[in-house]
Amino acid sequence: MSRGVALVICGCLSLSSVALGATDASRPAATTLRKTFAIPAQALPSALIAFGKQANVQLLTAGCTSANLRSEGVSGALTVDAALARLLQGTDLDYEFIDAGTVVVRPRWVVRPPTPRPETVAALKADMGDAKLLATVRSMGLLGNDEGYMVDISDSATRTISSLADVPQSVSVVTRDLIDSQQLRSVADAVRNVAGVQGIEGNDGVPLFQIRGFYTGNGMTDGMPNSVSGLGDFPPLIAVERIEVLKGPESILGDLSVDNNFGGLINVVMKKPQSRPLRQLSFALGPHGDTQTGLDLAGPLSPSLSYRMVLSGEYADRTDQGYHGDRRAYFAPSIGWQNDSTRFIAGLQYIAHRLPVPDYSVLLGDSLASASPDGLLLGNPRDHSMLRTNRFTYSLEHRFGAGWTWRSRGQYAHQSKRIQGWIFDSPMPSGDITAIAQSYRYSDDYYTLQNDLTGVFSHGMIEHTVVIGFDYSRTKIGSSTDFFQVAGTPYNIFSSARLPSVQSVLDTSSGTSDSSNPWTTDSGWFLQDQIAIGDHWNVLLAVRRSSYQLNTEDADGNPQNLRKARWVPNAGVVYKLTPDVSLYGSLASGFQPDTLLGKNGKPLRPASSRQTEFGAKLNLFQGRARLAAAVYRITLDRSTDVVTSDPPYFAIPGPGQINKGVEVEFTGQVAPGTDITANYTDARIRNRDGTLATGAPHQRLSLWASYRVLSGAWQGWGVAGGVTARSRSLGMNWNTGDYFNIPGQASVDASLSYQARDWSLTLGVRNLFDRRLHGVNFNESFVPLQRRRSFLLSGTYNF
Repeated sequence: MSRGVALVICGCLSLSSVALGATDASRPAATTLRKTFAIPAQALPSALIAFGKQANVQLLTAGCTSANLRSEGVSGALTVDAALARLLQGTDLDYEFIDAGTVVVRPRWVVRPPTPRPETVAALKADMGDAKLLATVRSMGLLGNDEGYMVDISDSATRTISSLADVPQSVSVVTRDLIDSQQLRSVADAVRNVAGVQGIEGNDGVPLFQIRGFYTGNGMTDGMPNSVSGLGDFPPLIAVERIEVLKGPESILGDLSVDNNFGGLINVVMKKPQSRPLRQLSFALGPHGDTQTGLDLAGPLSPSLSYRMVLSGEYADRTDQGYHGDRRAYFAPSIGWQNDSTRFIAGLQYIAHRLPVPDYSVLLGDSLASASPDGLLLGNPRDHSMLRTNRFTYSLEHRFGAGWTWRSRGQYAHQSKRIQGWIFDSPMPSGDITAIAQSYRYSDDYYTLQNDLTGVFSHGMIEHTVVIGFDYSRTKIGSSTDFFQVAGTPYNIFSSARLPSVQSVLDTSSGTSDSSNPWTTDSGWFLQDQIAIGDHWNVLLAVRRSSYQLNTEDADGNPQNLRKARWVPNAGVVYKLTPDVSLYGSLASGFQPDTLLGKNGKPLRPASSRQTEFGAKLNLFQGRARLAAAVYRITLDRSTDVVTSDPPYFAIPGPGQINKGVEVEFTGQVAPGTDITANYTDARIRNRDGTLATGAPHQRLSLWASYRVLSGAWQGWGVAGGVTARSRSLGMNWNTGDYFNIPGQASVDASLSYQARDWSLTLGVRNLFDRRLHGVNFNESFVPLQRRRSFLLSGTYNF
């Protein structure tokens, strides 16, 4: 394993039989170098892992030495010696440096052997190159804050804390440091750093996401569905610790309540209570009065009790075209309790978000060159979407003896969505168009429960990490109402007076509504086994028994209540060519039930997909950076349903797709103070009926590099910059069925920053060369426009 990741050998083996040690006089000089540490109070095993990474040393200890101990953590600029001493304070443990890059932690009562011979040290270091992190040190606490742009460990892909090198799947992470460096404002902005992922602008302001060519549905928050029926609103990034993207079908752990998981899922990991005190004020200032302020508070309430509270607000006067601007309020308190074997976290989350209609134009001809002027406001300035979320969550984790751990987490949420705005149809070269007023309201309630039992056991050279889990969700649509003008309003975008507000022209006594839907239930059992065979092989086997209940009505209004079940398997294998090079292959299945009715009056059969993926993961620059590459092919048996336009109405399954591609990602530190993240995607999407795929550029590229001065007169100053680019794609005219070209584009961003001990400032510029940018997928009546050159000033203050 590469330097920078702690090495923990499990089992109560005495280290006194190995000739280790270094006298204080011969202690390596490198251990006196000062480094910046940020390790919160937590269980000692995970604290030692974080120390090994932040100090860039290899660490060796016996599993029983630290299994039931806690550390109060360490923070600030300290020497490696001082940091480790403080980390071990009060534990009756001591440490020995073999050399500048290797340290042994052991009980103080272990007799120190004489100074080892050089050949003994060399032999030990060779053995340590094959050492691995075993599950008996699986910690209840956090592993510490992510440093830089690269992370080593995640629990989203397997629901167990796993090294990314051991997971036979593409998993990408956008860290907190990268979020801050790029001054990111939303999850849609963040995923541009991930190969195979793109954000799609929606005409109601709510972003959509595609992973490997498939819309991802609602995503997850802390591993639980962000929404079940409607499109949920992700929290603001001030509340987010990291964003993880799992690529490939996610029917095993994503579960059925996450809509459309054929291409992958986005999981937002929230900030948690911590015992390390934190009081941080943040702000951002942008164009047109765009102002965001936030407060992040955390700290101890008692030796075992901690809290976190995140508040933020956002206001913008208007958009470039003149729509009334963004409004957001966010409040999220949480509390955590922890002892040596149990951790419990409970939290509330409130989101109120008013999104203006995105700036957009319409096509007055058959190409993008015929688009209406960018500065021309279409519709009414008050057109907007309003999303509200009230969510209660809990997480309970308990570690039993003999390597067993139980985790339960759940949530209850109430969500509502309201849209009011003008939509357009049949634009003409003269500017004549049909304007249609629409108002849509929707609300739902849902709760989800996840219970996992994890066990670790070994025999010989084989180790099993088995997870037995049960997921359950219930959803009820509280109300759903849609009002719209049937005939529409004749309108000329150049000469007609501004359109009135939607509410002034709609007849709210008519429309379609639904407020009596019963609860809908999804549930499933799954079994997963991660098998480590010796030092080179890891195998992942998983199967899920998905059960779902469909509540719908046939063409005559008769209820259709059906219960069905389906087995969904996954399998993957990893071969470690060296501790720093992993090769993998996997087969993954996607599965999605369908509530629409076919020609026979019965619900359509579920849609299924199958993915084959091969890839490699390489640790570079002494473990401070990683290069990952993947080749995949996803086959979907049928795609989006189409409902007939004439009675009797019934759904016709879509043709299905074959998506394949190559993804390459590089992330990490290439030199002191220099961090880089880059990704490249080459994707091909083919509809199985021969029609062309829209909004699917073949190639996408994103690059971001930052440099911070670490010493000298310019210490604290930093510069960063990057480019996001894509090749051309296709759009479709919905009225004629004709395709048109959407040209490729590139955007350059840059920033200048200064970071002091208690405060930081960053001045960034978006779209540096003031290019005309637009969305990747649109039709003739909605051409989303991205902001021209703009400046953003952001900062933090710790008090």
